[in-house]
Amino acid sequence: MEDLSKRAWPIPESVDELENYMKQRVGLGKSFDLGVRKLKVLRKDVHLYYVSGLCDTRFIIEIVEELVRINDHEKLSTDLFKIVENRLVNQSVQRIDTIDLAVTQTLSGLIVVAVEGSGIAFAVDVRNYPGRQPQEPDTEKVVRGSRDGFVENIILNTALTRRRIRDERLRFEMIKVGVRSKTDVAIGYLEDVADPDLLEIIRKEIQNIKVDGIPMADKTIEEFLLKQGFNPYPMVRYTERADVAAAHILEGHVIIYVDTSPSVIITPATYFHHIQHAEEYRQSPAVGTFVRWVRFFGVLTSLFLLPLWLLLVVEPSMLPAKLAFIGPNQQTNIPVIIQLFLADMGIEFLRIAAIHTPTPLSTAMGLIAALMIGQIAIDVGLFVPEVILYVAVSGIGTFTTPSYELSVANKITRLVLLILVALFHAPGFIIGATAFFLFLVNMKALNTPYFWPFLPFEPKAFLQILIRRAVPGSKIRPSIVHPRNKYRQPQNQTE
Repeated sequence: MEDLSKRAWPIPESVDELENYMKQRVGLGKSFDLGVRKLKVLRKDVHLYYVSGLCDTRFIIEIVEELVRINDHEKLSTDLFKIVENRLVNQSVQRIDTIDLAVTQTLSGLIVVAVEGSGIAFAVDVRNYPGRQPQEPDTEKVVRGSRDGFVENIILNTALTRRRIRDERLRFEMIKVGVRSKTDVAIGYLEDVADPDLLEIIRKEIQNIKVDGIPMADKTIEEFLLKQGFNPYPMVRYTERADVAAAHILEGHVIIYVDTSPSVIITPATYFHHIQHAEEYRQSPAVGTFVRWVRFFGVLTSLFLLPLWLLLVVEPSMLPAKLAFIGPNQQTNIPVIIQLFLADMGIEFLRIAAIHTPTPLSTAMGLIAALMIGQIAIDVGLFVPEVILYVAVSGIGTFTTPSYELSVANKITRLVLLILVALFHAPGFIIGATAFFLFLVNMKALNTPYFWPFLPFEPKAFLQILIRRAVPGSKIRPSIVHPRNKYRQPQNQTE
């Protein structure tokens, strides 16, 4: 018997040796979900290996029936290998010649058919992954628009994208990541539009990932791809909407799909990509622009409202006479900075609690927070009313930020600015805001300036950030993705 300890070895001609390998190394006979179906076809052994929870049983039964019928219609002298290949009633049949590939395909949900004496097996795609059907993502809801979103099945996710872009130049490159998990990762792009250098960087970085597995899916891929360390600001954009992913592919972006994750990674991404929302493009340009400006104001409020208010509290001389009412009108024994931190952390507690609270109980939790905790905290003198007001407005600004990752990063920045204002007053705010701005300006995500198109300044692109233009007027793809074809619309239609 051959030494099959190295899985890169070719598939043995004896199916019994392959079965022994499956028993010794893969767990056949121990793992209840890993099985083998043994058939006698023209007096030769044919084995079908499968994982019961990942396969569609109906397809397996059809294939077994076809293989059994060979005994009734073929002669013993027939080339069994070619007959079996011809009788595998499935649209996806692949020849495999190594044990490593046979094991990987089996554990991925395909069935592997091994024929005695051939040294080659067939991988038949009968996958039926458990999961939910496409539905609207909770974090990216729109008033009008499609209600389908990505799910945990990479096949469905790429199909949702293919449905929206029926172009022969749309590509999905599949890479397996993880020595043990062998998770499917797909790179989606338009071949004649996407930047080849960006594609090469992403492809090389993903192929060089050496890790046992990626159970956290796309987030693990992001950390290997960007190596951002403790930088809180997101350097890629996530989306669970198929229409958003398709729109970015058409712009020239590269999308990374990871099996078991309902969100995809959009690269490259700038700061302004994180504050755009699909709702802006489901309304007229005027309404979309208004919604965008309101969102910008909400983001600025979440960042600077509390530090500015604290600055005016600690330095009331900076207030003009007509705004002298700003600031706490009551005296408390607790410093305002402590009140701000406690109230801000209270909102964070509520957000985390809302995630872990079952939906039927969430209303009760909101009533407890609003009626009991907030009001009683004011009555006993823990907070002054103005603190509750401004923290609440700042919290609403945080929730208006479309990107959850960006909203949390902005909250961290806000807390740092509060500390600087409390310690150094006006110089602390000025230095902190300047350092924050310079930090964002110097950031790069996959060689892409994070604050583009503001710095480096590009007037036309920056105008499109401020004003939502109509689709017929958006003829040029964003230069930041370095598209090979910069025109969104055919030249003969735009000239």
